[in-house]
Amino acid sequence: MTLTKRIIPCIDVDLDEDGDAAVYTGVNFEDLAYTGDPVEMAKKYNESGADEFVFLDITASAEGRETMLDTVSQVADEVFIPLTVGGGIRTREDIKETLRAGADKVSINSGAIARPELIGEGAAAFGSQCIVISVDARRRFDEQGEHYADVDGESCWFECTVKGGREGTGLDVVEWAIEAEQRGAGELFVNSIDADGTKDGYDIPLTSAVCDAVSTPVIASSGCGSPEDMYEVFEEAGADAGLAASIFHFDEYSIAETKQRLDEMGVPVRL
Repeated sequence: MTLTKRIIPCIDVDLDEDGDAAVYTGVNFEDLAYTGDPVEMAKKYNESGADEFVFLDITASAEGRETMLDTVSQVADEVFIPLTVGGGIRTREDIKETLRAGADKVSINSGAIARPELIGEGAAAFGSQCIVISVDARRRFDEQGEHYADVDGESCWFECTVKGGREGTGLDVVEWAIEAEQRGAGELFVNSIDADGTKDGYDIPLTSAVCDAVSTPVIASSGCGSPEDMYEVFEEAGADAGLAASIFHFDEYSIAETKQRLDEMGVPVRL
C-alpha cells in the first residue's frame, strides 16, 4: 500500500509587545510580521483538511524560556489532527509537559544538539513516534563539512544552527540526521534558512541529502510557494510530508486546492 504524502500547515508563534501569543511570518528567519491569532488559525486549519498541524514557539530557545503551554492547550482544544509543538524543549520533563498540554509530538532542535541523549530518553519514555528532531539548516560553501551536495554547480554542505537560526554549530546536518535516527527519533523536520519565506521552492539538495541518508520519515519545510513545489520535493527529494506557512496563511492556496493539484499530478494524498 502506498503511503499518502502529508500536507502540514505551520504557525510560527512569538510573544507580542503585550506578552500575548501571536503568529508571525518572515523571510530567512528574519523581518517577522504579524500574521494572526494562533488559536483562530489552528481552528481554521483543523477545518481545512490539513493532515497535521505544527506549532513552533520561535523564540523560546533563543530567550531561554519555556514553551507557551497555555497557548498550546488552547490550540490543542481546536485541533483534532496530529499536533506537533516545538520551541524551548530541553528536558524529558519539558517533553512530558508539552504532551500533557495537548501535543501529540514534540519538535526538538537546540535541546537535542546540546544533549543528544535527550532523544533516546524521550523515545524510551513516550515512544519514538512522539519525538521529532528539527533541523534549522544553512548552506556553507567551505571545507568544514562531512557530506557535500551540488548547488548550482558549487559544492556545499549544510550546517545545523540553533536558537532560531541565530547560532551555527559546525555540525553537519546529514551526520546529525543519521545520529538522531539511531538515537530513536521518529521523524525529522528539515528547515532551510536559505529558502525560508522566499516562496521559491523547497531546498531540494538539502532535503534530498537527508532523505537519502535516513529511513526515518522526513518533513520538508521552508520555501513552498505552490503545490508544484510540493510535487517537486516529494518526487525529486523523497520527502514524506510538505510543510508550508505563507501560501496557506495568506490564502494563496487552500489545503483542499493543494491536495487536488497534487492528486492530479499523481501524488498520493488524503482527499
